[in-house]
Amino acid sequence: MNIKPEQVDGIVKKLPANIRGIVIYGSNEGMISTLSQQFIKSVSSDIYDAFHVSYLDMNDISSDIGVLYAEFNAQSLMGGRRVVVVKDATNLLTKPLREMLSQSSSDSLLVITSSSLKTKDSLAVMAKDEPDFYGIGCYDDRDEDISAFASKFMDKNGFKIDRNAFQLLCSRLSNDRKISQNELDKLITYMGDNKSIGINDVLTVISDTSASSQEDLCYFVALGQTEKSTASFNRLIFEGENPVTIIRAVSYHFMRLLDCVAQIEKGENATKVVSSLRPPLMFFRKDAFLTQLRLWNRMRILSALNLLYQTERECKTTDFPAEQAASFTLMRIANGVKRFR
Repeated sequence: MNIKPEQVDGIVKKLPANIRGIVIYGSNEGMISTLSQQFIKSVSSDIYDAFHVSYLDMNDISSDIGVLYAEFNAQSLMGGRRVVVVKDATNLLTKPLREMLSQSSSDSLLVITSSSLKTKDSLAVMAKDEPDFYGIGCYDDRDEDISAFASKFMDKNGFKIDRNAFQLLCSRLSNDRKISQNELDKLITYMGDNKSIGINDVLTVISDTSASSQEDLCYFVALGQTEKSTASFNRLIFEGENPVTIIRAVSYHFMRLLDCVAQIEKGENATKVVSSLRPPLMFFRKDAFLTQLRLWNRMRILSALNLLYQTERECKTTDFPAEQAASFTLMRIANGVKRFR
């Protein structure tokens, strides 16, 4: 069965006895590492305990599947449940894994990780379909995930941070959980006994490691940030996003801009208009959105929307590669911003 990364904290407190394995996959290697350690610790407090934890690499298994059989069926000399961790797993594991599980009554827990697997790959599908497995897709943190993670981290460590500093912090953290964790650890070390974090502290310690999500891409494009737009688009495609879905997300973003511009043209205050948006913007998005409203007027937005609609239609009705068509359109829009800054 599939579960979400945010459910793991509750699950590992008392891992159900019937769960035989977890497949943790996706492009966010930091999150994969963090979650795999949580599941290992649900069985063994020491993730390097040789009596209870065994680590295998897919290359080892590919050359001799018996290695996996032996480790999975081995019993701990110290008693208790064991964990077998398989790193860099591929779909080649799916068939022998099914056969092994059907023939074995071992209570060993399998923790299978891979940054190359995608949702539709056979190993991920197996984890989704089997009632005694968990499948967890780990992709880049969205803005709300970053905000929630940072807030939880501050509370856990007893730190206070003002609103502006928190907004800056979230904008600089990475979509990769492990990188964000490292940055926050640096901040905690820097602060020492001082429990109140300000803007200067964030500027001094936290590198700008922000990466990509669908919403990030919309903001990069609308602000004319071409390099970040390219990197964000490529990452989304790698994660399995459909180019048409991406184009629609950007179109929706420009429709929101158009709605705001229409209200501003009627005499409404821009800040008030942005604050009244539903669903509301994350608070650290507001300044960037207001900047976009200064950059984009009605005619420019309509031109961008027309280009986006044409691209969506071409992606559906022509043989031209959809990824290339979508990428080209987004770069045209982002590059165009430079002409009217």
